[in-house]
This record gives sequence, structure tokens and C-alpha cells, in this order.
Amino acid sequence: MRVLLTGWASFLHGEATAGDVLGLRAAGAALAAAGIDHDVAWSPAFRPGTLHLGAAPPGDYTHVVFACGPVHGPQLRELHERYSACRRIAVGVSVPDPDDAAVTGFHRILPRDDATTSAPDLSLSAATSPAPVLGVVLAPRQPEYGTAGRHDEVHDALTGWLAGLDCARVSLDSRLAHEDWQRCATPDQFVTTLSRMDVVVTTRLHGLVLGLKAGVPVVAVDPISGGGKVTVQGHVLGWPVVSASGAGDRALLDDRLAWCLSPRGRARAVTGVPGPESTLAGLVGELVGSR
Repeated sequence: MRVLLTGWASFLHGEATAGDVLGLRAAGAALAAAGIDHDVAWSPAFRPGTLHLGAAPPGDYTHVVFACGPVHGPQLRELHERYSACRRIAVGVSVPDPDDAAVTGFHRILPRDDATTSAPDLSLSAATSPAPVLGVVLAPRQPEYGTAGRHDEVHDALTGWLAGLDCARVSLDSRLAHEDWQRCATPDQFVTTLSRMDVVVTTRLHGLVLGLKAGVPVVAVDPISGGGKVTVQGHVLGWPVVSASGAGDRALLDDRLAWCLSPRGRARAVTGVPGPESTLAGLVGELVGSR
């Protein structure tokens, strides 16, 4: 017996959701625990360099297992045609239309839900590992800096670095809105959100300032060539800031992130930074003196 384990994340034009990939992981772990030889097929668009369906000859397998997700559509029907000589089993799937050829092509279905059956989702039994949570706050273009602004270049380098990290990335926007559910309506909500992050990665002045206000270490990158307000604020607060020219230095970014995730980095953020009391006192003094 040799099994080819498949799912929606196996198709070139499929979709790799966290739940479906965990379903594949759970099914693979069950097969491994039972001593059943198996391979997992991945979409080359999702995991290049791994086994994909085009490189998994039907003659190499006795069984095809399709794990998690809805059973429908032409891609599943093509899977049945390609592996017609294999016994085909679906597990942990939803069956919206029992008469669909994508459904009837299976020899056996162990459903997650159909007209008569309901069962817990496969992802519940899959092992997962914790990953650091990075809140990402990127600045829009800032025309006041003219040609010194390198936002596109800096953000391309920074997001390319982020995409290669083993971390949970949360895109955050410091702009507030009362009618847009994707944004915070108050600064209190935004600072609370930042406080739930392990690290903040930002090219915005207030990403740096409010991250530290929330007690969270910050990987701050200044998108202005020669240094702008992020660099100045970092100097005032005693917090390191990566220059625009350093945004493409992944070793430097890795080093800054590692320090932020370390006990030392967390402790440094939690101890707080200088406040603007003298500036506020100056404002009050100016107003009082002008009476």
C-alpha cells in the first residue's frame, strides 16, 4: 500500500487555507502512526520544490486520499480521472452536492458534514508550533520629504524579508475610522492591539512610539533617505532605527528581530521611554505667559 495524500493545497489553482493544510497534516500524522507509506502532493505555487501532482505518477500509488475542504468542482473531477486506477478516499470533507461527479468519484467518503453526518474538523487534531506575532505598521508615501522618500523601495525590501520569516504577520493601520471595521476607531483600541503583539515592525513614527508605549519592542525602519522623523524620534527615545539604506540588509533585520524577541529586548521596551513632559510644560508656559 502506498498513499498519495492530497487536498485543496495540492492544486495549482487551488487554495491553501490554514485549516485545510492542518487537515492534511492531521491525516498525514494518522497515516504515519499506522505505518502507512504515503506522500503529500503540494501545489508548486504554494510550496515550490516539493512533490506536486504532475510529478506523482498514478502507477506509484494504490490509494489517493483527499483531506479537508468542500468536495466539488472540476479540479477534483480531474483528480479522479488521473488516478482512476487508485482507490480514492475523501476524509474530513464537506459534501454540498452528493450528486456532483467530484463526490461520486470517490470510493469512500468520511465526511465532516453532509446531509446526514457531522464530525469535528480534522485540523483539531493537528499539532501546531507557536510562532512570534509581528504587528506590521507601514507608512504611506510622505510628500513632505520630496525625493528623499524611499517608501516603495524600503517597503518592498521589508515585506520581502517578512514573507520569509516563520512568524505570524498582522497588518495594522494607525489611521482611525469609525465606519471601517478593519481599522480601530480609537487610539486606545490601536494601542491595545499593539500590546498583544510580540514585536512591532514599522516605518511609521507612531508605529515606533506607540509600540514602545504599549511595552512592545520595535523593529523600526526609516523610509527617508538620510533619516527623517523616525530616526529623530528613535534618537530621542534611545531606540535603534534601521536606515532606509539598511532595509535591504536581511542579516541586520534578522539581528534586530532576534534582539526584540530576546528577554533583553522585551525588558528594554517594558522599562519605558522618556515622555514629552517638558514639551507640554513649555506649551502651558507659553499659553500662561500670553495672557
